[in-house]
Order: sequence, then structure tokens, then C-alpha cells
Amino acid sequence: MSMGLQAYLVLAALVFAIGLFGVLTRRNAIGILLGIELMLNAVNINLVAFARFHADLVGLVFTLFTISITVAEVGLGLAIVIAIFRVRKTVEADHLTLLRG
Repeated sequence: MSMGLQAYLVLAALVFAIGLFGVLTRRNAIGILLGIELMLNAVNINLVAFARFHADLVGLVFTLFTISITVAEVGLGLAIVIAIFRVRKTVEADHLTLLRG
């Protein structure tokens, strides 16, 4: 029994919706980063699903590219969060008014 493309698309939509909900409702900077990660993983699910059902390797190449971008984004984001925590002693997004004019 094989699953159709629609099942993968529904799964990706659910993961993307959960990530978007996390980005919009979280006040913690790390929670916001995790929401962005979920949204990028939903994109990866779509890329792999389309690559599988169209028998094209371009989707897999884009997925590997997206994963490498995601890893770099997480490393940079966590470094920024740690630097902000050292200065402000908080990671709450509402309290980060350092660049506000």
C-alpha cells in the first residue's frame, strides 16, 4: 500500500501550520526559531514528495540545499540569541527593544 502525493502535501501543510502558529504566538526567541524550522521542514517534505512522484532528482538537490541553509540559519540564530541573552538577560521578543528608534 503506497501513500499518494496528497497525503504528503497534507502532512506538510499541517507541519507548516504548526510552525506558523509557533512563530505568531511565541514570545521566546528560541520558540520563534523552532517555528521557523518547522516551516522549513514542511517545505522539505513538499520538495521530497514532488521529487518522488515526478521521479526527478532536482527536488532532492533542493532539499539538501535547504537543509544546509537551515543548519546555517539555526547556528546563526542561536548565536544571536545567546549574544542578546548575555547583554539583555532575556530572550523574550517583546523585551528586545535594542534597535527600536
